[in-house]
Amino acid sequence: MFTSSFQASSGRSQQFANLYRQVGVETGVSAATPHRLVQMLFDGLVDEIGHARVALARGQIEAKGRHIGRAARIVEEGLRAGLNLKAGGELAANLHNLYGYVVMRLTHANLRNDRQALDEVDGLIAPLRDAWATIGERLPS
Repeated sequence: MFTSSFQASSGRSQQFANLYRQVGVETGVSAATPHRLVQMLFDGLVDEIGHARVALARGQIEAKGRHIGRAARIVEEGLRAGLNLKAGGELAANLHNLYGYVVMRLTHANLRNDRQALDEVDGLIAPLRDAWATIGERLPS
């Protein structure tokens, strides 16, 4: 009896923790500038790649797939979908192509359990994330 009530309580605590995190993210999103929203996408992408690496190393295939799937959605539905290809010119076109490549490498990493592909994606995204953060530091408050 004690074990089952503890498990239920533990599960409920996890639900509350997830809800708390979700509310925190939603609050952060609603108060964020457009620049900050993109920074949050980059941060979330890097976090998901990191979680996928850990899951892969631990042999947690389901978790690895879930994190890589989230990473791919961030790229496709956030970063890539947010590009204005008409107004953005060559830069937007290059980013569009890069993001397509990143999704392809994430898919490969998921299908082949390829840590090197995850490392490659991280190496491609890190300079963009850093440059975006530097731009943010120079924006007026």
